[in-house]
Amino acid sequence: MSGPKKSLFLTSALAAAGLASLPAHGKDASAGPDTRPNIVFAISDDQSWIHAGAYGTRGLQTPTFDRIAREGVLFTRAFCSSPSCTPSRAAILTGQVFSRLEESANLWSTLDAKFPVYPDLLEKAGYRIGLTGKGWSPGDLRPGGRNRNPAGPHYKDFSTFLASVPEGKPFCYWFGSTDPHRPYVHGSGLASGKSLSDATVPPFLPDAPEVRSDILDYYFEVERFDREVGNILRQLEKAGKLDNTIVVMTSDNGMPFPRAKANVYDYGARMPLAVRWPARVPPNRVVEDFVSFPDFAPTFLEAAGLKPLPEMTGRSLLPLLVSKRSGRIDRKRDRAYIGRERHANVRAGNLGYPIRAVRTDEFLYIRNFEPDRWPAGDPPRFGDIDNGPTKAWMMEHRDDPGVQRLFDLAFGKRPAEELYDLRKDPYQMRNVASDTGYAKTARGLRSDLDGWMKRIKDPRAFGEGDRFDRYPYVSPGRNRTPMRRAPIPASPAKE
Repeated sequence: MSGPKKSLFLTSALAAAGLASLPAHGKDASAGPDTRPNIVFAISDDQSWIHAGAYGTRGLQTPTFDRIAREGVLFTRAFCSSPSCTPSRAAILTGQVFSRLEESANLWSTLDAKFPVYPDLLEKAGYRIGLTGKGWSPGDLRPGGRNRNPAGPHYKDFSTFLASVPEGKPFCYWFGSTDPHRPYVHGSGLASGKSLSDATVPPFLPDAPEVRSDILDYYFEVERFDREVGNILRQLEKAGKLDNTIVVMTSDNGMPFPRAKANVYDYGARMPLAVRWPARVPPNRVVEDFVSFPDFAPTFLEAAGLKPLPEMTGRSLLPLLVSKRSGRIDRKRDRAYIGRERHANVRAGNLGYPIRAVRTDEFLYIRNFEPDRWPAGDPPRFGDIDNGPTKAWMMEHRDDPGVQRLFDLAFGKRPAEELYDLRKDPYQMRNVASDTGYAKTARGLRSDLDGWMKRIKDPRAFGEGDRFDRYPYVSPGRNRTPMRRAPIPASPAKE
């Protein structure tokens, strides 16, 4: 979109956000000091929810995440909109469910400029915005009519960005790490001083030394991300800006292991999330309400004194954040809706693997729209699972006793419906969709999912899902954020 059409759309979006009448700097100079909060959004790349010390995982050290959780709010039921980088990040930026975003429901796509994003709205309201690392990605923004990343203009690092912020001006900063995305430096976890016993192997993966070492390499990168965010907090503190800064620390989708990333099971779609804002948020609370990534954009807009756009499907988290309570706060937040379309180009005809799901406290219900397709990608590559030692080991030992079932769960085809009783099966490994004892539950969740899809105008609810397979796939290698790889320290404590 470009020219008058784009300008008209942006004007309408700004008016809906309550910005059309604001002066260029976004605030009346006679109104006194600008006390609106700063916003720092720190997002890792492929980290499952459980992998932070605050959630009880042993063997890895995340003092920054734990501090944010201790001095703010720890969320235990946060879910991405889609367990794939591009759509997950698009949902964050737009405040909309991934399936409403056309091409950006797919990995390696574009994000059309007709979808407003919260950094642009905050910039118009007087915020300085900036990005370091991986923002909206991967894909090509030019076909969508954008000339910069939707997360903001790029800065070398946070110190460079902070130095660019005029005195008294609020800012919104996105720090997108490329950790713990693969590839890893093989043996980096062990080289950092960890032992194989430090790795916690989830039951859907085989407990083999190669898998444990691979998990330790993943832990090493989770810890590196944590240290980088800690450096940002120290700079904020030194500048006297930490207390009135909303600091959010999370990830985009789950760990890059079989049956995790690109899947709607918990290790693919359930996210770590901690939020700190001492100026308004009471500390040391654990919130059990279900929250979703489209909730971020309306939260940031409301915190800045703006109205969320009507098309945003997310709901502001501010009522949860400013509450003094822990546990379940808003009883209406009792479920999350998740889905995916095309992840990688790994099936004949560039086809995706469409899924929609609803997750409650007790159940996970999944609809697989194309059960004849391979969920992990066509064999023998199974390309929707990132290459690495765990995938290679499972493929090599696929016929071994004790491995075959795990291999089938991660690599094999799946029925049209899946249902998991989370009270008995927290790792979602026994599908009870066809069990007569769960017929009523399956029927109710099926109806609930259908109703939600219609309410949000999901194309799949109206027989128009084929459009997702027709959108172009941007060739890898274009506009990819460079992968950073720091030297392996002798010991994490020495960094």
